[in-house]
Amino acid sequence: MPEPEDVPIRDEVIRLGQFLKLANLIESGAEAKSVIADGLVSVNGEVEVRRGRQLRDGDVVEIGGLSARVSH
Repeated sequence: MPEPEDVPIRDEVIRLGQFLKLANLIESGAEAKSVIADGLVSVNGEVEVRRGRQLRDGDVVEIGGLSARVSH
């Protein structure tokens, strides 16, 4: 898998649903809800089904072969 793209965030933490949109891994909040609920998103290599999961600096999110790393 290619190296994850670093995506800077403003605050210390960001919710998974917000980060997917910020990183351009999905098109909309509604899409975030469905892809997360369907188990298509992983955080640090583990499937995550909570849209409100708090991500911190260094966390890696992957969906459909694309990945992004939270950076501060």
